[in-house]
Amino acid sequence: MTTFVLVPGGWRGGWYFSELADRLRAAGHRALTVTPTGVGDRAHLSSATVNLDTHIDDVLGVLAGEQVRDAVLVGHSYGGMVITGAADRAPAGVVRRLVYADAYVPEDGQSCWDLTTDAYRRLFLEGAAADGFAVQPPPGRDPRVTPHPLASFLQRIRLDAAGLRDVEIRDYVYLSGWDGTPFTAVRDRLAGDPGWRVHTLDSGHDVWRDAPREFLEILLLGE
Repeated sequence: MTTFVLVPGGWRGGWYFSELADRLRAAGHRALTVTPTGVGDRAHLSSATVNLDTHIDDVLGVLAGEQVRDAVLVGHSYGGMVITGAADRAPAGVVRRLVYADAYVPEDGQSCWDLTTDAYRRLFLEGAAADGFAVQPPPGRDPRVTPHPLASFLQRIRLDAAGLRDVEIRDYVYLSGWDGTPFTAVRDRLAGDPGWRVHTLDSGHDVWRDAPREFLEILLLGE
């Protein structure tokens, strides 16, 4: 039995992966969904001080509280920042595999702001104009989305690679079916790296809405 820890992208709570978690449990695995501080049903905890470190600590708290070992961390979009930091800081033996679903893959000193496009940078700043710290969700999204803490998009990650060295498997799932993606360069960079398994799905960015069966198959590879 594998333990999957599912981390959503920007503006989304753990609800985003609820159905995926059910499917993984039906396949005989353990699945835990994470709602980052300040979004979803934890939106009441939003403040100007909630940043990327806060969200990394959210995942580390779940890993410790649930006594997880040999975990598969799954991060969608912004969630790639979070699972990278969590894997780096987790004790030895806690994280075995990382799965990035159309997600940012940062190196030490990089932020989501650094890695994304000008269009998303404008969205972050204009979305936070009302109060300076909570980025309003783009229009047309699921009604459950909530404002997202701006500082988490801006803070640069700090990595010393201690925990990341323990990760045995790295998967990148590139979703090719949408315009304006900031992830093509990530796919191209990782495609030539023997330490990564790169998958391409003809899907929009909302992977669980647009390609649930194919995404589930990738998660279950070798598990």
